[in-house]
Order: sequence, then C-alpha cells, then structure tokens
Amino acid sequence: MSDIKRVAVLAGDGIGPEVMDEALAVLAVVCEKYSRRINFAQALVGGAAYIKTASHFPDETREICAKSDAILFGSVGGPVSQSHLPQWKGCETNSILAVRKAFKLAANFRPTVVYPSMSSGSPLKAEVIGEGVDLIIIRELQGDVYFGEHTFFESQGERCARDSGEYTESQIRFVAQTAFNAARKRRNVVHSVDKANVLHMSKLWREVVSEVHQSEFSDVKLEHVLVDNCALQLVKNPAQFDVIVAPNLFGDILSDLAAALPGSLGLSPSASFNSEGFALYEPSGGSAPDIAGKGIANPIAQILSAAMMLRYSFGWDAEANAIESAVSSALADGYRTADLASPNHKASTTREMGDAIRARIS
Repeated sequence: MSDIKRVAVLAGDGIGPEVMDEALAVLAVVCEKYSRRINFAQALVGGAAYIKTASHFPDETREICAKSDAILFGSVGGPVSQSHLPQWKGCETNSILAVRKAFKLAANFRPTVVYPSMSSGSPLKAEVIGEGVDLIIIRELQGDVYFGEHTFFESQGERCARDSGEYTESQIRFVAQTAFNAARKRRNVVHSVDKANVLHMSKLWREVVSEVHQSEFSDVKLEHVLVDNCALQLVKNPAQFDVIVAPNLFGDILSDLAAALPGSLGLSPSASFNSEGFALYEPSGGSAPDIAGKGIANPIAQILSAAMMLRYSFGWDAEANAIESAVSSALADGYRTADLASPNHKASTTREMGDAIRARIS
C-alpha cells in the first residue's frame, strides 16, 4: 500500500463543482485499480467562498492548501453582467491569483494535445495536424511587465502610458530548469521564446537559458525562437514542438493560441509550480456560468489536470497514463460533449463523458 497523499480540492464557481465531481470520481477509480490512497480536503474559493466568508480566498482555505501535497482547482468567477457585485468584483484577482502569490507559483504548464480522432475539430487543416500534436508551453509567472511599474501621464499635451518589466537571473534560471526537466520526460526538445533582437529582458533571457542548458542539460536539444516566429510556427507546423519555455507575457499569449488548436478549451489542462515542487492544477477554461448546472460542461480538462497531478506531484506515471489513455479512447469511440460535438452528433452529458472515461480505466 502506498503512502497517503493529501489534496486540497477548490471547486470554485460555475461549472467548477460539476467537472470537479467527475475528476474526483476518475481519481477514485484509478486509486482503486492501482491501490493508491488520496485524502481530499474540500475548501471554498471564489464567489462561493465570498458568500459564506466575505473573502474570495479565506484563511481556512489557505491553511488547507498549505497542509496538502497539491491543489486541485476548478474555476472562479461569475456572470459578466454581475461583475460589479461584491461576490464577483475582483474575484479572480483575489482568488486564483492570490493562491498563486501565496504559494509562490512561478512556472505554468499548459499542455496542448490534438488527438487524431479530434483533428476535424481543430481550426487547422488535417494535413497540418498530421498524426496529431503533443506539446507543452511552460510560462514564467513571477516577472515581466505584469509585475513592473504601470503609469498614466501627460506629455506635451498628450495622454501617455508606460509599463515597465523586469527579470532577474534567478527567475529565468528556475523556469529554464523546469522546462529542461520536463523535456527529459518527453521528447527531449526545448524551444525557448524571446525577442532578443529588440528587448534587453529577452537578451538576458536567452543568455541565462543558454547557460543553464550548457551547464546542466546539454543532453536536451535547445532551440531559440523569436516570439513572432513561434506564433507563426504554432499555426504552420505545431507538431514540431515538444516543450516551449517563454516569459510571462509571451507565454500568456502563446498558450492561449495553442489552446485553440484542439478546438476547445475543454480539452486543455494546466499546472503551476513553485521552486519546491508544490503545484496547483486547474483547467485552462473559465467558470462558464452560462452553462453551469445544465450538465453539459466538458470535464476532460479537469480530469487531465488531475492526471497531471498524479504524474508531476506524486510521480504516479502509470496512473496518469491510464487516465490520459482513457480520455483518448473515449474520444476515439465518439464521445463528445456539446463543445466538441458536430451539429448532427448527439452530445454526451458531463456525467456520460466521465462515465466513459472511468469505464476505460477500470
């Protein structure tokens, strides 16, 4: 019998609780099959937390997360029309961003997989998708213009704005090491994104990434690519990529571009790590309050986020592979939630998709 893992479950708002239920049920099947044990501690976050505690990230939730081996996160936020209400105002900033800050999560993983059975749903042509796409974008989370000085001012009678960015050597080194380690578990190729022909932050980025490669990871193939060319290549030939490592701003944009390749955010999981290996796992999509409670949300991104947790936080590769293979098999057998189904295809409910995946594990 394995040691017992502790997971903080923060389902959040909107479709979060629905898709989280399916992910937890999948984990239960996997644990039974492989004789693993996980203790789940449910905690409130986002608008659901605000209703009961007047806080989007209560102290009790923070304590539960701190005592856990990993965080499994759902989604937060409410209807745009209600964003002025206290329950939703600043909800994402005060919840998911606050969690990332509290646990110093500095590297974000966004896998993109285009399954051969789903190639028709991709906005790219079948000949571009080829035999499928399997890449991961690792984005630095603590530096860049998001954390610099932001000012409005006037100059010579005109309104002006300025945003400044900064990177430290240690910030770049950490995310570079993270990317190279991830590549060693995949196809051993890293593309490092920058704009070194213009920006000083990017010049430092390229220097530090190259130094880390030469001193610690010379066995991994490294290619430097300018951000504009990377965007072009993600559309022109995405199958060439294995691991892409990028600064905060570029990574934010490129990971959303890559998330469109499978045809739905409902297929895109993610994870965020700190320097000690502690991580939060969450689907890339939002809370989708317009479909909450209808039983039509796609649970796959949440389920694949759970699979990432098993692999990266617990080292349970066989268990993660079982989930990922079951997802691929269910899709190959024609299961489609509403976001994936063609007009003449009967859409599966959230529960039916979860059941199909669980059946293929057990």
